[in-house]
Amino acid sequence: MTTFIRALLGATAISLAVSPALAEKLTIATVNNGDMIRMQKLTDDFAAKNPDIELEWVTLEENVLRQRVTTDIATKGGQYDVMTIGTYEAPIWAKQGWLVALDDLGADYDVDDLLPAIRGGLTVDGKLYAAPFYGESSMVMYRKDLMEKAGLTMPDAPTWDFIKEAAAAMTDKGNEVYGICLRGKAGWGENMAFLSAMANSYGARWFDMDWKPQFDSEAWKATLTDYLDLMNNYGPPGASSNGFNENLALFQTGKCGMWIDATVAASFVTNPNDSQVAEHVGFALAPDKGLGKRGNWLWAWNLAIPAGSQKTEAAKKFIAWATSKEYLELVASKEGWANVPPGTRTSLYENANYLEAAPFAKMTLDSINAADPQKPTVDEVPYVGVQFVAIPEFQGIGTAVGQQFSAALAGTVSAEQALQNAQQTTERTMRRAGYIK
Repeated sequence: MTTFIRALLGATAISLAVSPALAEKLTIATVNNGDMIRMQKLTDDFAAKNPDIELEWVTLEENVLRQRVTTDIATKGGQYDVMTIGTYEAPIWAKQGWLVALDDLGADYDVDDLLPAIRGGLTVDGKLYAAPFYGESSMVMYRKDLMEKAGLTMPDAPTWDFIKEAAAAMTDKGNEVYGICLRGKAGWGENMAFLSAMANSYGARWFDMDWKPQFDSEAWKATLTDYLDLMNNYGPPGASSNGFNENLALFQTGKCGMWIDATVAASFVTNPNDSQVAEHVGFALAPDKGLGKRGNWLWAWNLAIPAGSQKTEAAKKFIAWATSKEYLELVASKEGWANVPPGTRTSLYENANYLEAAPFAKMTLDSINAADPQKPTVDEVPYVGVQFVAIPEFQGIGTAVGQQFSAALAGTVSAEQALQNAQQTTERTMRRAGYIK
């Protein structure tokens, strides 16, 4: 072997040994929802376009994700380069200086195409601090075949009274069919997302204009009482452990007559590869109580960069890829238009291919546009947020209250005691934080 060839082979070996080490590794913390799992399967496309960036995934259950990323960013732990965060965290963390501004995601990113309702919740002082991966409100998903069998017709805009009537008529516990499935798992973003939105439609508030908790009000009593009646009489067993993923599985396997939850679930319950009842699913707006507000929320799961990351340019490349129009087209090419992440871009709801493939598209957009974070409930409130209160203390308060209401569903405390405990816990925290003098 000549000296030249030996040297060339040696150089090649060094190059092969070094190149993986030169790749910049991004650690991405995300939630274990279907759209996020799908994104991980499609990242070969990103890798092909960015061979110098390696992706490491940390995929967590919703409550655990929130706890981990909150701890990491507050302590400047630096474990993650990209975080999946919600509409609640984005403006609060941006104001704390904890997030990197995303005002330079590239000329072709088209930030003006983001839905105003979603973009507004992620913007502080005119700058975007998180890019929406998917946006959602909530709505009623129901079995048209069971509704017909019960001799009922679901209105496009049902009332809570109709929901109760339909739940009773569709329940067939002998065949493990439950009239309604709702979130029961404790968490400010689990059962309290649903219950806060439901409470809004009943005229309940988290706080009055003096920041005094309102769990001792008649409106909250009516909300919790009706929720427990629905679930205890017509819901599945063990519902206090059920969150989004658990109820999705129940609905897909034909166990639920109705499910009121995130609009993003629509593609999963109508996909015949995943859902045994795909051909029978209908959609309606979240219910109301005749007071002018519906029980629908406003949310987005977003990708953001913690200020402590040393890899911001690579992180921006990934976020721009994952939340782009091109990513929607990639999903459509692999999985069909009905399965693209919804609720983020105006252009998607002007796309004839999507509108034809997704019978739930208009209902999703109408629900997102109907939610008003500035005026979430019937009476005036001092806070912003539909199914959450946009103050730093809410994460702890919401989880504590959620535990009380989950315990009431499990039957370990009464509704009255749960409300009393929620009032005392929340009032104590608000006094300590200085909201109440």
